[in-house]
Amino acid sequence: MLIKRYSWPYRLVLGKLTSLAGTILISISALSCSDSFQSSHSKNFQVLVDQFGYRPQDPKVAVVIGHVNATQPYKLKNVETDQVVDVITPVKWGNGAVHLQSGERAWWVDFSTLEQPGKYVLVREDGETRSAEFEIREDVYRDVLIAATRMFFYQRSGIAKREPFADARWTDEAAYVGPGQDTEIRFVHDKSNPELEKDMHGGWFDAGDTNRYVTYALQPVHQLLSAYGQNPKIWTDDFNIPESGNGIPDLLDEIKFELDWLMRMQDYDGGTFIKLGNLGYTPTHPIPSKDAQPRFYGPKCSSSTIAIASMFAHAAWEMQSVPQLSDYADELKLRATLAWDWYQKNSVDTHCDNGEIKAGDADIPVEKQEGTAVSAAVYLFAVTGDTQYSDYVAQNFSLTQPYRDGPWSRYDPWQGDALIFYSQLPDADQGLKEEILADLEDKLDDHRGEAYGNDDHLDPFRSYMPDEQYHWGSNMTKANYGNMNYDPIMLNMNAAERSDYIERALGAVNYFHGVNPLGTVFLSNMYEYGAEDSANEIYHQWFGQGEFKNALTSKKGPAPGFLVGGPNRNYSGDAAVAAGPPMKAYIDTVKSNVPTYEILEPAIYYQSAYIKLLSKFVTAEDE
Repeated sequence: MLIKRYSWPYRLVLGKLTSLAGTILISISALSCSDSFQSSHSKNFQVLVDQFGYRPQDPKVAVVIGHVNATQPYKLKNVETDQVVDVITPVKWGNGAVHLQSGERAWWVDFSTLEQPGKYVLVREDGETRSAEFEIREDVYRDVLIAATRMFFYQRSGIAKREPFADARWTDEAAYVGPGQDTEIRFVHDKSNPELEKDMHGGWFDAGDTNRYVTYALQPVHQLLSAYGQNPKIWTDDFNIPESGNGIPDLLDEIKFELDWLMRMQDYDGGTFIKLGNLGYTPTHPIPSKDAQPRFYGPKCSSSTIAIASMFAHAAWEMQSVPQLSDYADELKLRATLAWDWYQKNSVDTHCDNGEIKAGDADIPVEKQEGTAVSAAVYLFAVTGDTQYSDYVAQNFSLTQPYRDGPWSRYDPWQGDALIFYSQLPDADQGLKEEILADLEDKLDDHRGEAYGNDDHLDPFRSYMPDEQYHWGSNMTKANYGNMNYDPIMLNMNAAERSDYIERALGAVNYFHGVNPLGTVFLSNMYEYGAEDSANEIYHQWFGQGEFKNALTSKKGPAPGFLVGGPNRNYSGDAAVAAGPPMKAYIDTVKSNVPTYEILEPAIYYQSAYIKLLSKFVTAEDE
């Protein structure tokens, strides 16, 4: 059974109960401050590096853990030539103190001066420990970005995943297009009425389940659009999806696939049906195309309607400059205004989804709807020039998430991103633009170290996040911390601290790629991309089953590039995991009757946060 819920302060967390989940504890250590403290880190290396590599110009700091004394020098070797290019003595972090969030003592091996492209490894002089091999290359993250973006292709519903676009290991026919399913879906409150039958096929599976929710599309659609708008040249037309080669950047094609479904969810009057899915929690077959259950759609709701207004207006802005999408952008703009008008005429409702369609409650709280309405007004003003929308922003901007939280955009990031976008519009109200930027600058100062820039005393892994944020979906929040640190870089704010912001954003990237106390890459099955230790299992109704189960021991493992939810200090499946250091509240195996979805489930909103962050460190080939 699948349940989603909203819970303050995390705002968007997944809660799921199912018979297809499980756990095994890896590397949870009790805290010890004695000199005999030993790490329970069980990998064949205890020298943590970004397992994909580094760009030549970026800071490069390996983290050594698991030793009482790690002062023995490390050789930096070129793997291809076997040449030792440097010998580096580790520097003790925190004067030898145990880092409470990880339960580790740590040392740093700084090799930032290395800029020569090649493949390298760090090996202790006595040969006892080594790092994973890694590359130095300007485009070192490009293939990783493509793999992560292709997650959305594998999450598509209603179309076949066939070669050459799907790897032969992960093919499937079109899902949920059979009798009584998404192409002829019935209204959940009037199931026997054929006149209410609709075609609502398409869209992305939400997470490890295969249902779709309009409201849960808010973050991925907005973040992917922002990733495109902020760095358009890197989004080429060759990501090997069915639309590749059509002259449109593949990221926009992928977003359009979701938008096409969202259009089908919108009624003629602008109101939008909130979700669709099954009446039961368990699929009849783990392969989506073979799940024959009838499907149903939910009612029109205020939360889904204002979500549509916001997403469509943003998409219209980004797509209007692409010649092949100009007509499509016009339709999006029209639909966004219809949704806006419907939302303004109808009362805000937080009990629209009654839960009969199993999986999560897709309603969102009043304050989240209010903040989303501001984001919708921002983009509607941009695409229409109508001052009614700018006036709405001026009257209601303080209802957005940045004014409800400490840091700017660690939760509900599309709202903070919309305000930043507004501040850069030439025709926006000058006084309001200045106020928004001043408020952001105050956040940079008030939350320095805790959220912005670096404080070396907080986290030896160079990607600090408070204990409270190691909750369900912590990897999404970690990525949003990285994204927040790129905001002042884009805006050229606090120029003297630019390098600190870059290091903090890159620290999150390196964390996902292996610079964490588990020494694992939090993306699934990335061995063919250079990872030496990657997430081997994910909780997914498709990729989590049978021959797809484990990347190392099963026939196929999960498809590559799915970001798992990450460490969860509130994990309900094992008290020992929850009681340990928050950065180690992690498991790597799915077993039955244990809620491993709280850690190992991927989700489209986790993925978009990571993709937006990683895209900042990918450059176009002609740059």
